[in-house]
Amino acid sequence: MRNISKTTTLEHKFPLLAVENNCIISKDGDVTACFQVHLPELFTVSSAEYDAIHSTWHKAIKTMPDYTIIHKQDWFIKENYAPDLSQEDQSFLSKSYQRHFNERPFLNHYCYLFLTKTTKERMRQQSNFSSLCKGILIPKEIRDKEVIRRFLESVTQFERIINDSGLITIELMSEEDIVGSKENPGLLEQYFTLSRDSSTAMQDIAIGAEELRIGNKRLSLHTLSDTDDLPAQVSSHSRYEKLSTDRSDCLLSFAAPVGLLLSCNHIYNQYLFLDNSDENLRRFEKSARNMHSLARYSRANQINKEWIDLYLNEAHSQGLSSIRAHFNVMSWSEESTELKQLKNDTGSALALMECKPRHNTTDVATLFWAGIPGNAGDFPSEESFYTFIEPALCFFNEETNYQNSPSPFGIKMADRLTGKPIHLDISDLPMKKGIITNRNKFILGPSGSGKSFFTNHMVRQYYEQGAHVLLVDTGNSYQGLCQLIHGKTKGSDGVYFTYTEDNPIAFNPFYTDDGVFDIEKRESIKTLILTLWKRDDEPPKRSEEVALSNAVAGYIEKIKYEDGYPSFNGFYEYVKGDFRKVLQQKEVREKDFDIANFLNVLEPYYKGGEYDYLLNSEKQLDLLTKRFIVFEIDAIKDHKILFPIVTIIIMESFINKMRRLKGIRKLILIEEAWKAIAKEGMAEYIKYLFKTVRKFFGEAIVVTQEVDDIIHSPIVKESIINNSDCKILLDQRKYMNKFDDIQKMLGLTDKERSQILSINMNNDPKRLYKEVWIGLGGTHSAVYATEVSTEEYLAYTTEETEKLEVMDLASEFDGSVEQAIKRITLRKKENNISINS
Repeated sequence: MRNISKTTTLEHKFPLLAVENNCIISKDGDVTACFQVHLPELFTVSSAEYDAIHSTWHKAIKTMPDYTIIHKQDWFIKENYAPDLSQEDQSFLSKSYQRHFNERPFLNHYCYLFLTKTTKERMRQQSNFSSLCKGILIPKEIRDKEVIRRFLESVTQFERIINDSGLITIELMSEEDIVGSKENPGLLEQYFTLSRDSSTAMQDIAIGAEELRIGNKRLSLHTLSDTDDLPAQVSSHSRYEKLSTDRSDCLLSFAAPVGLLLSCNHIYNQYLFLDNSDENLRRFEKSARNMHSLARYSRANQINKEWIDLYLNEAHSQGLSSIRAHFNVMSWSEESTELKQLKNDTGSALALMECKPRHNTTDVATLFWAGIPGNAGDFPSEESFYTFIEPALCFFNEETNYQNSPSPFGIKMADRLTGKPIHLDISDLPMKKGIITNRNKFILGPSGSGKSFFTNHMVRQYYEQGAHVLLVDTGNSYQGLCQLIHGKTKGSDGVYFTYTEDNPIAFNPFYTDDGVFDIEKRESIKTLILTLWKRDDEPPKRSEEVALSNAVAGYIEKIKYEDGYPSFNGFYEYVKGDFRKVLQQKEVREKDFDIANFLNVLEPYYKGGEYDYLLNSEKQLDLLTKRFIVFEIDAIKDHKILFPIVTIIIMESFINKMRRLKGIRKLILIEEAWKAIAKEGMAEYIKYLFKTVRKFFGEAIVVTQEVDDIIHSPIVKESIINNSDCKILLDQRKYMNKFDDIQKMLGLTDKERSQILSINMNNDPKRLYKEVWIGLGGTHSAVYATEVSTEEYLAYTTEETEKLEVMDLASEFDGSVEQAIKRITLRKKENNISINS
């Protein structure tokens, strides 16, 4: 059958003339400045910040001259995650992570802003005057160069006001961004193909009575163009019920349902038409008088008169500017069966905003044409409604999806909404920007919240990026990862120390490779001996602290000039002999320093004593060259003497490692072991560790699961929390009744509280993951998903049966944990068995 419909070329109908000085010039003489907009991330904006964003838009728009069109265009495009599997230095777990997310679909968001200066006549024209309906487009000369100059000055002011807000930024688009290049399609080409893919070719556009089709893509258009379709009340933000509780509110912008929450390909157009406000109000005054004079013929006239009076009273009493507005959602699909579902989904999204969904089939062509970047002057005026700037701005979409950090260093997390991997830097870039002043981290998560998975996931990525990692564990949480590294490096790394009766952990606190005892080393020795000497509830007197300092200094001076191996035995003998004489010469009284008591208490650690092995090791632990070290001290976690001593000496060993490795990232992670050292006598040492590590390109991380520990321990707050600018919390819903105390202890804002209490409330059942909240410096925070591959799960798991299965199978492969994980993963995939993280 012959096609009898009228056809023409896009070139013949194209309404734009040129792009000059980064502005689009239309054939009707309109000038448009184009910006890319950067919005805050989803679920990270508080009520006050939404109000501030709303106010910022209002202030900026007030600077624009009459007959300006504000066109904000939000693109939401379905894309697939494309991992880089070509890197040769990727580890086994990194490759498995990338394969796990390969082709993961997600909704990507791009936001643009077009400021168009047009004329009074163009602002009033209807759809039958659209350039789409004209036979020949003859370019018009720009009428008034001075008007354009003032408009561009206003654009500059507009840009400055927006960017000074600190919440949203706009960036002027270049000519290449607009028209494209040989390699990348420009904004105009993207609009006419409804695709950002550079391989997508231009296709035929079919405009029918009830349908608009671009290639195989069929468009569905919903409009808000009548006040009857609008809700009774609007606001800058609304409560998102799925992530809110009776004690917290998760907030989104009012238009969020037609933003990222609408999971299909769509464009959300937002138009504000700045007419001459005074002229509009005069027209309404005249209309009100006409309605009043005709009121006796129709009750509708009387009602309309009352509505007009309300509008006029509002405008005059509050000094509001009368404008017109229009909003529409263009969604599309290549499947005709899916198009019906798109219509229903878009209508439901508008209904969530309490708007009346109106599927527009009349002006779909002219509205699509007016949506061309730079062609807002072609908008049909009958599709707009009168309002004020403030309520119209409530329909602006004000958030975007999670963004990758530009920093080369970081960890991989996942977007909680779509599951797309996110590159996140929670150490270096925040330090550089001044968001945080140290890299230390405090992690709080109850049992079963996914804490072990997150910490394993984090330290593994730190290690693979060159960091030296030292872990103090009390539950075998890192055994699988450590043995995997040990096997991969053929024993040169991945060292796992554990305490047994036959092979106890032993140290020598007086040993240094270079013979240098700086102030940090001296303080560490004093703190250790003080721990051995005094009980938790027995603080030392000032005179005792001075005497101990003199004893340590005296022994250090002695070993500098005498041959002999420094050890705790040597220190004990020095105090018993030479230092006793020093005290006698100084006539130090027994009540000021009881040397007999001191020696008696320390005797168990001297040769022949019960713990003589502990502090007199002749074999030094080679921590300097090992990049992944785990001290598992679960066997002595309830030992009142060994547990705190071993923990302190491990940390002292880390400080020694920290001082000597210049310019190399260092990390010490302390699990529940911190409780043994967070006592009265140890507070200064903990504070000292947390402050010192910052100076040596390092970070100290403390992990706990007992909320009562942080609520009832002031030392934790003073020594750990106040010196940890990065706080990481997992699911806290079981502590809902105690969360007021947690919030106060951690200094959390109400916004942060709402984010934390939303963790795991609306997880996607199709994905296996646990959510985690990360807060930086009290100003930047968000909830992310910890989602891992099957291989990572098997390396991180703390389930006894799963761990034994891996270790038993590894023994069949000469101890290779990697081969065991590969075999188990293959078996699970063959049997279609999923894992649960």
